[in-house]
Amino acid sequence: MWLRTLGPFAGLGLVVLIFALLTGSPGKYLSISNLRIVLSQTMIVALGAIGMTLIIISGGIDLSVGSNIALTSVVTALALRHSWPPSVALLGGIIVGGLVGLVNGLAITSLRVVPFIATLGMLGIARGAAKWAAGEQTVNVPPTWVNELAVTFPKQRWLIVAPGVWIALLLAIFVAVLLQNTIFGRHVFALGSNEAAARACGIYTARLKLWIYSLAGLFFGLAGVMQLSRLRQGDPTVAVGVELDVIAAVVIGGGSLTGGEGSILGSMVGALIMAFLRNGCQQIGWPNYIQEIIIGGIIVLAVAVDRLRALHASS
Repeated sequence: MWLRTLGPFAGLGLVVLIFALLTGSPGKYLSISNLRIVLSQTMIVALGAIGMTLIIISGGIDLSVGSNIALTSVVTALALRHSWPPSVALLGGIIVGGLVGLVNGLAITSLRVVPFIATLGMLGIARGAAKWAAGEQTVNVPPTWVNELAVTFPKQRWLIVAPGVWIALLLAIFVAVLLQNTIFGRHVFALGSNEAAARACGIYTARLKLWIYSLAGLFFGLAGVMQLSRLRQGDPTVAVGVELDVIAAVVIGGGSLTGGEGSILGSMVGALIMAFLRNGCQQIGWPNYIQEIIIGGIIVLAVAVDRLRALHASS
C-alpha cells in the first residue's frame, strides 16, 4: 500500500532530478518560471486524468479522449465566433464532451461493446465530427476571457499560474472527496473490483457506467476548452495521442487497468511526471519521436509493475 502511495512521488522526484542534470542547467529547469510553464502544460492532461481515473477505477478505458478534446475545442470556437457569450460557449463545449462520454457509456451498456472497442470507434467518430464541424480547417476566435484560461503568465499577477491550473486543482480536490467520501465513490471502486459482486449487492452497474463515462466526458470537454484557450483557435487535428499521456498519468499514479484501484492524487502526480518529462525533452532538444518512445516505455513498465504487484498480493 505504501509503495502505491509513495511510488508516484518517487517517480516524480526521479524524473525531475534526471532532467535537471541532463539539461545541463538545473537552475533554469527548476526555476519558478519553468515551473509555471510546466503547470500550464499539465492542466490539459490533468483534467483528462481526473476523468480517466474514474473510468479506470471502474474497470473501463477510454481511447477517445484526444478526439473528444479536439471536438469540444472546435465546438467552443465556433460558438465564440458566432458571438455566443463566452460562458455559454464554454458550457456548450463541456456539455458536448459529456455527450460524447454518454454515447460511449450507452455503447458499452446497451450494445454490450467492450470499452476498448466502443471508445476506439468513438475516437474516429469524434475526430471526423470535429473536422466536419470546422470545415477541415482551424477556427479562429475573437479575444475573450476564455483565451486567458491557459495563459502561462496571467495578467492578474496574484494568480501566479494560469487560471486553468487553479480550476484543475479545485476539480481534482472535489473528485477526490467524491471518490473517498460518498456512496457514488464506493460504488465506482466496487464496480471495478468485481462487477458481478457489485451487481449482486444491488448496484445498478449499467446506470453507474453511464454516469462515470458522462462525468469523465465533462472533464474531457473542459480539457478541450483549455486546449482552445492555449492555441487561441479550435483545431480539429490537435490532441492526437493525448489519451496515451492521460492513461499513462493514471497508471503511473497507481491506477490499475484491471480496475478497483487508483486515486486522484496519484493521477495528478502522474500528470506532472508526464509534463516534466516532455518539458525536459524539449529543453534538451530531443525530437518528438523520442518523447513518444519514452512515454510508451513508461506505460508498459507501469502496467508490468502493476501486474507484478497484483500477483504478489494474490500470493
